[in-house]
Amino acid sequence: MTRVLLISGSTREGSLHTAALRTAARFAPPEIATTRYEDLRHLPAFVPGELPMGPVAELRSLVDAADAVLFSTPEYAGSLPGSLKNLLDWLVDGGDLGGKPVAWLSVVRPGLDDGARAALESVLDHAGARLLRSACVRIPLEMASIDGAGIVTDDRLHMALQDMLQALARTLADSRPRPQPSWQAHSSVYPIVPDQGPTGRPVIWPDGFS
Repeated sequence: MTRVLLISGSTREGSLHTAALRTAARFAPPEIATTRYEDLRHLPAFVPGELPMGPVAELRSLVDAADAVLFSTPEYAGSLPGSLKNLLDWLVDGGDLGGKPVAWLSVVRPGLDDGARAALESVLDHAGARLLRSACVRIPLEMASIDGAGIVTDDRLHMALQDMLQALARTLADSRPRPQPSWQAHSSVYPIVPDQGPTGRPVIWPDGFS
């Protein structure tokens, strides 16, 4: 099971980005468990050197438990929303994103969020996160595609979400260390291996030979 944390950069309940991530949770493949972060507006302002309060500790716990994090954010004033930058500041300060696989989902036309995506990638790089470009997707959507339950009804998004989440899971699976073969473990424990030579007598192989 691959665990993915979904973080929207918008604090507006009717946000297209939030709806897209809510839809991702609904249409995620069975082998992927998603958790949508919903406390962005309740995070305290980041203060360098200050001990994290309860909401920050909860955020860090969610990030730590996730195998990967998927962001979707609007662009405000040519960059990230201040609330999302505040969240990232807390995570960078705690080192919570170091080595963490991350990806982004864009739901607007090219040119409408370039500043936000560039800023997001810059912060994630500074944090030492691992951006999985194969799982980053742009699917331009319209507000009219959101139904009364806050789910995006556009089939293109449904298909793209399944593809990107499966790609993310495959990338994570390929990067996980594989168990050491039993023969390799035995070889390291027993560097001198007895064998039967042509005379029937045991042959002792020196270290480094097999």
